[in-house]
Amino acid sequence: MAMTLTMNDVPKVERPRERMLFEGPEACTNQDLIAILLGSGTKKESVLDLSNRVISHFNGIRLLEEATIQELTALSGIGEAKAVQLRAAIELGKRIRSYPKEMKYVIRSPKDASDFVMEDMRTLTQEHFVCLFLSTKNQVIHRQTIFIGSLNMSVVHPREIFKAALRYSAASMICIHNHPSGDTAPSQEDIDVTKRLVEVGKTIGIDVLDHVIVGDHSFCSLKEKGYV
Repeated sequence: MAMTLTMNDVPKVERPRERMLFEGPEACTNQDLIAILLGSGTKKESVLDLSNRVISHFNGIRLLEEATIQELTALSGIGEAKAVQLRAAIELGKRIRSYPKEMKYVIRSPKDASDFVMEDMRTLTQEHFVCLFLSTKNQVIHRQTIFIGSLNMSVVHPREIFKAALRYSAASMICIHNHPSGDTAPSQEDIDVTKRLVEVGKTIGIDVLDHVIVGDHSFCSLKEKGYV
């Protein structure tokens, strides 16, 4: 009588989940990926064997993209739950593939920077310090909230800001923070922080183009005020 191979019989390095965790999704075979989605096999069949049978049935996954729930559940060992998981993953992949690539947002003025964050930041009850990291064409390549809380020299440390800028290969950046009071007039602390960041940016080679203070549907550019 043939013995059923279980996942416990498979060396850890060859198990689908472990392969993805330690080697990344690119290292996984189609059999591995489907096995991960299925989660488990049956009493008579391991999840890898079940996965292999699904692949064979759909001609090496070529026809799997159009498989219906009914077609999937027609396979022994595939119940509604497994069929729904597979169908959901297939549909998600289709949507990601067809999703249009959006044009990157370009910052041409302090208002552009303000508009980019206004709806998210104008009603915040705490100060948030946000950086927009830009490409050489002033396109926003990443937005990151660096600090939350009252703005001061000890909290806003250039190290954390420029570490993030280097991580995303930013050519320049725009700093933004909100004033929960709605009054966008810069404090002396705002001015001091801005000057410090500009100087560090010059040393590192990443320009701080502006520091914008956001209120409720209002903003203040420290560049326009002559502090950058």
